Amino acid sequence: MTRESEIVELLKKREALLHGHFGLSSGKHSNVYVQCALATEYAEDAEKIAHAIKEKLEQNNIHPDVVVGPAMGGIIIGYELARALGVRSIFAERKEGKMCLRRGFKIEKGEKVLICEDVVTTGKSSLETAEVIEEQGGEVLGIGAIVDRTKQTPPLPVFAAIKLEADIYEPEDCPLCKENVPMVQPGSRFLKK
Repeated sequence: MTRESEIVELLKKREALLHGHFGLSSGKHSNVYVQCALATEYAEDAEKIAHAIKEKLEQNNIHPDVVVGPAMGGIIIGYELARALGVRSIFAERKEGKMCLRRGFKIEKGEKVLICEDVVTTGKSSLETAEVIEEQGGEVLGIGAIVDRTKQTPPLPVFAAIKLEADIYEPEDCPLCKENVPMVQPGSRFLKK
């Protein structure tokens, strides 16, 4: 069994790989959703996933000084990946709708930084995080992720434990909406509603 298929099996075992009609935090719709919080609920699973991402980084000669996980989805896997790499782990979070570093976290000028997400679809939150890193003088090496579900070339290189092929639709083009399939919005950006 390949490392990637091992991670897919882990997602299935933890009932983290969901099928239906989902509203993604990017605003797009999909027939598949990965609830990564369930995949990292057990420390040994988070560790396995982090090591799968670490292998992808090593294969591509990527050596960060610090891992930044955008809240919420990137915090746990970002920490586990930093632990596997033996580097510092911090997280970015939104304040008044804008991504920022708080709690005394900072990036030193010239530090090589890997952003770590649970799922990358459009890369929007990663780009927002990259802006914060670059404003502080850090060099963004790319994005580590549990799941890469990008359809087009992402804005930064992605090093993911798995690449997931799933249908992604603009809301106005979504066939599931046209069939009146009820939509679920499980992402953390929707919890405020």
